[in-house]
Amino acid sequence: MAGEAEEKAAARLEEGRLLFAKECSFMLSAPDLSLLPATDGTPEIAFTGCSNVGKSSLINALTGRNTLARTSNTPGRTQMLNFFDLGGKLRLVDMPGYGFAKAPKAQTDAWKALVNGYLKGRQPLRRVCLLIDSRHGIKKSDEEMMTMMDKAAVVYQVVLTKCDKISAAALKKLLSKVEPAVGKHTAAYPVLFPTSSETKAGIPELRASLAALAGEETYRNGL
Repeated sequence: MAGEAEEKAAARLEEGRLLFAKECSFMLSAPDLSLLPATDGTPEIAFTGCSNVGKSSLINALTGRNTLARTSNTPGRTQMLNFFDLGGKLRLVDMPGYGFAKAPKAQTDAWKALVNGYLKGRQPLRRVCLLIDSRHGIKKSDEEMMTMMDKAAVVYQVVLTKCDKISAAALKKLLSKVEPAVGKHTAAYPVLFPTSSETKAGIPELRASLAALAGEETYRNGL
């Protein structure tokens, strides 16, 4: 039984590796819901988190490309939904960062309208990866984002970033705090994903988890 379980785990990791090894290209930036790309059955995985949490670095690490997500850092695109096509099998959506306490109210209102509208009304959206900086843990703005996704009934999973910046003991302590906090949220996926874009720790496992969602969509569509 143990050998069979190991084989299945290895197969899932390989499926994730193969999916994220496909050509990944920037599609478009959408500053408004009316400009979202047309839906064609391709599932979408979105990435969100506080500003400077490492979203671009994580997307680059997942796809094995060093400059892919730099597109979302160009002036004027920081408050847009940035779409990337992964071999026609999956779309990655880089959502605008949050937690900008000093931003004008008009800007934060526009952000909430764009993000909330996307979360509530986007049929192909299969999951949101909520990135949490392992050095800081869950912040108030993260809690607010989780509550927003609970209300939108969007399944999300917590991805801990920059785990290479803390010790193994500190990571274990962080997990013991984050797990029960996440468990209080109705739409949260119960498994946490500690990662490092620098060392690539946890990246294969996250790829496998997201590839499984793409596989479910393929089965659902009979492809």
